[in-house]
Amino acid sequence: MDFKPTMLQERIATLDILRGISLLGILLVNMFAFYLPMPYIDLASWFTTPSDIVWQQNLDIYVQSSFYPLFAMLFGYGLAMQWQKAQSRQQNFYKIGLRRLTVLFVFGLLHALLIWWGDILMMYAFCGVFLLLLLRLQSVWLVTISTIIFGVFQAFMLLVVGFIHFDTKVDEYLDITSVEKAITAYGTGNWADAFMQRLTDLSIQMSIGMWFVSLFTILPYMLLGAAASKWRLVERARELKWLWIALAIGGLAIGIFVKSLPVMFTRTYLFDYLKVYIGGPILSIGYIGLIVLLCLLPVVPKLLSPFAKIGRMSLTMYILQSIIGTILFYQFGFGWYGKVSVATGVFIALGIIIVQMILAEIWLTKWRQGPLEAIWRKLTYKIKLNES
Repeated sequence: MDFKPTMLQERIATLDILRGISLLGILLVNMFAFYLPMPYIDLASWFTTPSDIVWQQNLDIYVQSSFYPLFAMLFGYGLAMQWQKAQSRQQNFYKIGLRRLTVLFVFGLLHALLIWWGDILMMYAFCGVFLLLLLRLQSVWLVTISTIIFGVFQAFMLLVVGFIHFDTKVDEYLDITSVEKAITAYGTGNWADAFMQRLTDLSIQMSIGMWFVSLFTILPYMLLGAAASKWRLVERARELKWLWIALAIGGLAIGIFVKSLPVMFTRTYLFDYLKVYIGGPILSIGYIGLIVLLCLLPVVPKLLSPFAKIGRMSLTMYILQSIIGTILFYQFGFGWYGKVSVATGVFIALGIIIVQMILAEIWLTKWRQGPLEAIWRKLTYKIKLNES
C-alpha cells in the first residue's frame, strides 16, 4: 500500500498557528546571530546603550530559549500524527519516516553550508531518528523517557553549576580576535569570505558535543510532543480545557519568574542556567497553553490565519528568513552587519514576518504547500509535485 502525505483537509489549524508563531519567536532570537558574532560574545554583556540593554533583557526573558522547545514539541507532534495514520492503515512508517528525516537533514546541511551557520534542521533530523525508534511506545512511556532523559541531564548540570558556581558571577565572555574576524568576513567581505567564516562558525555550532547535548535538550521535547499527539491533546482542547488553563497559567507564571532571575538578582551561572534550561521550556509550555486556549474562541483562528499560513510553509519560511537575513546584514547585500540596534533588529524581524505572511497568502492561493515542502514531499513519498 502506498503512503500518502497529509492532505489539506486533515490539517489542524491550531498546530499551524503554533508553528507560525514559533517562527516569529525563532526569528527574533536568530536576528542576533544574523548581525552579531554570536559564537564569540556574551550577549547579555555585549550591549552598552541603555535602550539596547532593556530590549535585550526583554527578549531574553520572553523569547530566548522558549521557542525552539515549542518547535521541537510540534515536530514530535507532527511525526507522531504521521505514524498514527500509518498504523491505522496497517503500514510500516519507519522506512518513510527515515527517508523524511534524511531529506530534512540534507536541507539543513545545504542551509548551513550555503546560507547561514545557525541551522537547526540537522539537529532536528538527528534527534528525530531516536524519536522514530520510540514511537511504538505508549504516551505514558514517551513522557517517562522524556522526563528521565531531561531530568538526569538537568540534575547533573545543576549539581555541577549549583555547587561549583552557586554564587559565581558570570564572566563576560569575549573572544576579540574571533569577533574581529567575523565582523571583517560578514561586514566587509564578499560571499567567499562569508562562506569561509561560516565554516568556522559551523564547526562550533555543529561540534560533537552539540550533537550529544541535543539528545538531552531537544529530543525530550520531541518525545513530549509525540505523547501529546497520541493523547490528541490539541484536538481535544475543548474537552481538556482545564488542563490547558493550568498549563497556560502555570507555564507563564513560573517560566517568566525563572527567566527573570538573572535580571531581578545578581547574574550568576546558576541563574543563567535556570533561565535557559528550566525557565525556557516551562514558558514554552505556557505559550502553547495560551495559544491553544485562544484558538478555542471562534474569531481567534481567523485573526491568526496569517500565522497559520506561514506555519503551513514552515520549512520554506525558515530558510527564507536566513536568506533575507544574510542579504540584509552581510556585505554582499545591504551590509548592515553590526550596525543596527536591538530595537531595530526586532522591527526588522516583524517586517520580515509581515512580508512572509503576504507571500504565504499569495502562494497558497495557487498551491497547497510551500516550494520546499513540495520538494520534501516528492523526495519522501516519491510522488510527482503536481499530484494532490
